[in-house]
Amino acid sequence: LAGGSSTFFLPENPAREKVKDLDGIEPRKPAGHQPSVYASLKESKAEFIEKNQEHYSTKSQSRSKFRDQRSAGKQSQHLPKKHGGSQSAFHRGWTLLLVLLIIAILLYVLWSGMPSLLPATLSSRNTQILQAFRARMEKLRNTYQSQDPSLWKRTRVFLEKHLNASHPRLEPAILLLAAGQEAEGALKCLSNEIADAFAFSQNATTIRIDGADKAILDSDLVKLEVDNELSSGFREGKKVAVVHRFELLPAGSTLIFYKYCDHENAAFKDVALLLTVLLDEHSLRKSLTLQEVEEKVRDFLWTKFTSSDVPSSFNSMDIDKLSGLWSRISHLVLPVWPEKGLPVEGCT
Repeated sequence: LAGGSSTFFLPENPAREKVKDLDGIEPRKPAGHQPSVYASLKESKAEFIEKNQEHYSTKSQSRSKFRDQRSAGKQSQHLPKKHGGSQSAFHRGWTLLLVLLIIAILLYVLWSGMPSLLPATLSSRNTQILQAFRARMEKLRNTYQSQDPSLWKRTRVFLEKHLNASHPRLEPAILLLAAGQEAEGALKCLSNEIADAFAFSQNATTIRIDGADKAILDSDLVKLEVDNELSSGFREGKKVAVVHRFELLPAGSTLIFYKYCDHENAAFKDVALLLTVLLDEHSLRKSLTLQEVEEKVRDFLWTKFTSSDVPSSFNSMDIDKLSGLWSRISHLVLPVWPEKGLPVEGCT
C-alpha cells in the first residue's frame, strides 16, 4: 500500500491444521500471533482425541456386549432343545404305556366277559364233548332201566360240569357207587359203562384197577402199584379211572387217594375217578334216601378198614386218616340196584 509497507499473514486453514496435528506435525508459530490461538488448537486436539477414544471404547463395548448376547442366545437355544428332547421322550414313554394298558384291558374283557367271542373251534369242541357224553348216558339209561332216576340225573349233571370247558376245573370229579350183593354185576358193568362214556366223549380211554386182585398183597406195595397206574395213565392222556371193590384194597394203601382226590391239591384236576363199594348185606332198600346210603357206606368202610388184620405200620389206617380219606372220596355217593339179564361176572 502507498505510504508504507505492511506485511499480511493469511491465517492457516483450520482443517489443514487439524490434519497436521493428527499427523503429529507441529505448525509454525507466525511472528506476532497471539498465544491464545495455539492454545485453542491444542484444546481442540485434546478434545478430538478424547472423543475419538470414547468412540472406540463405546464401539468396543458394544461389540463385546453383542458377542455376549449372541453367545447367550446360542446357549439358550441349546438348552431348550435338550430339555424339550427329554420331555418328548418322557411323553412317548407314557403314551406307549397307556396304549399297552388299554390293549391289556380289552383282551381281558374279550376273554372273560364275552364268551361268544371265544375261538369257534374251542366252543365247537366243547359242544361235541357234551353231546357225545349225553348220547352215551341216554343209551345207558335205556339199557339199565331198573336204576333210580336220581342216579342218571345226578351223575349226568356232576360229570357234565367237569366236562364243560366254561367251568374251571379246580378238583377232580369223584363218584362213589355202592350196591348190595345182589347187584354186584350191575355195579361192575354200570361203573365201567359210565367211565367209558366219560372217556369216549374226550377221545380217551379208561384206567381200570380191581381191588380184588390186590386184596392179599402188602399194603405198601399196593400203594405203590396204584400210584404208578394212576399217575402213568393220567400222564398218557387218560381222563378217568374206575377202581372196583375199593373196600378190598389193603387199608393202608387207600391213603394214596389223598393224592388223587384232594379238594385243593390233587395231582390231576381235569380227570374223574369212579370208586365202587360192594356192601356185605344182600340188598339195598330202594326206600333209603341218598343221605342214608352215604352213611351206610361210610360205616361199612369204617368197620372194614379199622378192624383189618394188617400189621400196624406208619401207613396203617386209623380214625383220623379214615376221616380224611372219606371227606375226599364222598363227593357224590349213589346206590346201584340189580338189573335183570346182566351176567353176575363181567359185562356183555
